[in-house]
Amino acid sequence: DQWIVPGGGMEPEEEPGGAAVREVYEEAGVKGKLGRLLGIFEQNQDRKHRTYVYVLTVTEILEDWEDSVNIGRKREWFKVEDAIKVLQCHKPVHAEYLEKLKLGCPSTNGNPVVSSHPDNSSLYVTSAQTSGLPSTIR
Repeated sequence: DQWIVPGGGMEPEEEPGGAAVREVYEEAGVKGKLGRLLGIFEQNQDRKHRTYVYVLTVTEILEDWEDSVNIGRKREWFKVEDAIKVLQCHKPVHAEYLEKLKLGCPSTNGNPVVSSHPDNSSLYVTSAQTSGLPSTIR
């Protein structure tokens, strides 16, 4: 299986944070509260392509969601170290997001989530992409 960090393009007039929340809901069936901006990654400076990466505090995990029903997409929870290993070969930029999260957050103490929040809710990483033009899990 090939795994990705949920994310995608922004709709016209949509803000990066709103797009990130929408994409993680559509692609992973996860609802939550948008957390801190982890970073902005510029992969193609000529086209002004930017990826905004956020942490999301999970408030609800759906059993079935749009992409699971329509295209058979799956969701899996990984420890940060395991997610980095899984992503390095086919999605190295996604692994870079998690490396940055790992450096900026305390240890997960073995919990199968990206990080642990003081109220024991899960944290998730999501992203939104924008380009100069108006505008997954497996």
